[in-house]
Amino acid sequence: MKYDVIDLSAKKVGSIDLNDAVFGAEVRRDILARVIQWQLDKRRAGTHKVKDKGEVSGSSIKPFKQKGTGRARQGEKRAPQMYHGGVVFGPVVRSHEYGLTKKLRAKAMKVALSTKVAEKKLFVLDDMTASKVSTKAFAKAFKANKWDSILFVGGEQLDKNFALSARNIKNVDVLPVQGANVYDMMRRDVLVLSKDAVEKLEGRLA
Repeated sequence: MKYDVIDLSAKKVGSIDLNDAVFGAEVRRDILARVIQWQLDKRRAGTHKVKDKGEVSGSSIKPFKQKGTGRARQGEKRAPQMYHGGVVFGPVVRSHEYGLTKKLRAKAMKVALSTKVAEKKLFVLDDMTASKVSTKAFAKAFKANKWDSILFVGGEQLDKNFALSARNIKNVDVLPVQGANVYDMMRRDVLVLSKDAVEKLEGRLA
């Protein structure tokens, strides 16, 4: 499909052919949800922990005699039903990561890109470089374009001035193409790709 190429002021400066297999896939919200959940589970620390009966401090003797008190019989002070006792089936330190096939992850990336195209929130930038570091100028350009939440995906090597200019603006992320992922694409409203990023993504996914 033919797609406009713009500059940072949103003026059309050319066009580019986007691969329909990558940017024109069927929108599948279920696949997006599955891969996003997989990404979020991978980043979980898994350091939650409670003490079971064998780890809490205290004696293992009976808290009171078996008969004659009128109370229910108890075996030890550290039992789960006792005050300050251990926890049954509580969380333990573990990894929440699980496997997901490369085919499904690639499909989700295509769906994410196609979703942005369908919503008209994908833009291809002619040049993702800056002559100097100027956060003010970038913020002004974003406001003029009505871009409030943006993900920029550049080439394998990001322009330092561009990255520094954008990084202090709220709700703006800048990633190299090898770091492009479904979660970051969908958490931002607007996706802006460089021409180099388009080429690399098509080479990876087509």
